Amino acid sequence: MMWRVIIQCSADSWRHHAKAFNAIATQYAGTPLASKKMKDDERRIMEYQVENVSDAEDFMEACMTLDGFMATFESL
Repeated sequence: MMWRVIIQCSADSWRHHAKAFNAIATQYAGTPLASKKMKDDERRIMEYQVENVSDAEDFMEACMTLDGFMATFESL
């Protein structure tokens, strides 16, 4: 089974933590599925495909350590 990790953050949070987020993302064997910057408030929504449920959980939890980042995961 494959898992989709969905990460959201505000534009301000992205400005402050993009480098830290990218460092976290490289630690997990996830395939980027989408990256969107919303027009109205410039918040970011990113989706990654992850094979292992433990990795999906760890990735989600690591992202949420960044101020202003929210993450969830679901099966694909």
